[in-house]
Amino acid sequence: MSTHNGAEILDQVRAFVARYNAFPDEHCAPMLALWYAHTWAAEHFYITPRLILSSAEPGSGKTRVMEVARFLVKQPEMTFSATPAALFRMVGAGPITILFDEIDAIFDTRGGGNEDLRALVNAGYKRSATVARCKGDAGNMVIERFPVYAPAALAGIAGRMPETITTRAITIHMRRRRAEEKVEQFRERRVDQESTPIREALSAWMDAVGAEVGAAVPEMPDGVADRAAEIWEPLLAIADAAGAHWPDTARAACLHFVNASQQDPISDRIRLLGDLRTIFRERGVERMSTVEILAVLWSMEEAPWGDYNGKALTARQLAAELSHYKVRVTAYKSGGKTFKGYVIDGENGLGDAWARYLPVENEAEGVAV
Repeated sequence: MSTHNGAEILDQVRAFVARYNAFPDEHCAPMLALWYAHTWAAEHFYITPRLILSSAEPGSGKTRVMEVARFLVKQPEMTFSATPAALFRMVGAGPITILFDEIDAIFDTRGGGNEDLRALVNAGYKRSATVARCKGDAGNMVIERFPVYAPAALAGIAGRMPETITTRAITIHMRRRRAEEKVEQFRERRVDQESTPIREALSAWMDAVGAEVGAAVPEMPDGVADRAAEIWEPLLAIADAAGAHWPDTARAACLHFVNASQQDPISDRIRLLGDLRTIFRERGVERMSTVEILAVLWSMEEAPWGDYNGKALTARQLAAELSHYKVRVTAYKSGGKTFKGYVIDGENGLGDAWARYLPVENEAEGVAV
């Protein structure tokens, strides 16, 4: 067992990070301290959670978080426009921690494009992952497999990150600072000097406990399972090794970020399921015709259904989106007439999809829990 005081070291990292950033809540700085710590022991973990810094508008502090992180993580490689080929080789020659700013410029408005970079970030969160690429000319082609496992932090405008990346990530939704929110001026020379003893202490402590935390199976908070548990396991293991308040602080942060990720739709399909559940619950009905559903969806001002890829969502598009969840159009009778629409119960009903893909909701209060 290490003689280093892990709790004090993490406290120092958390305090240092908070000097230069105005975060949206109290869980961000401790989560970042744990994430920075895990980069020093990534080789001991099976997965490395992606860190996403998003915001609705530029000037919200994402780059500043990256700039400070560069002085606290292991072997930082901060980039704005590195090609996938360059990143493949940098990771292969690692270890490095990728700090990719303005990544929204790489993907389109719906998170598409640049499949090579997406493949690297997607696969690279698991230690055993490789990405295969062809090498040579047509007459002498060979397959080269690149190891792609590396911690990665990605900053960009909200909504432009592929879902396959966001589901592997812990996301901070940054906001512009209010006038009364004060942070210290970032002066690189001063930050470098003052961060050095903190970084060295963090490195030494993680060297001492790396194998221990890598083998640990930390207890998860109630309701945290599957992918969310996998993502948080390294950070909770580090918090448990640190002791003091950190096991409780880390689990509070875990619940906060996991609940936030469940409440924020991660795709149009998930949002559609959630909006349909709201529509059915508000009206207290078990079935609705397609015509009725579309009329309500189009009227939802903050939703995309009135202008979905350039025009209002159609019955055909609605059926196509819901078919991914085995939800089908159902014929039913009402008032002596036959309607085609959607129902909650039954083999092709919405209820099963809601139970599988949406957070549990307190029906009495309409609140996700």
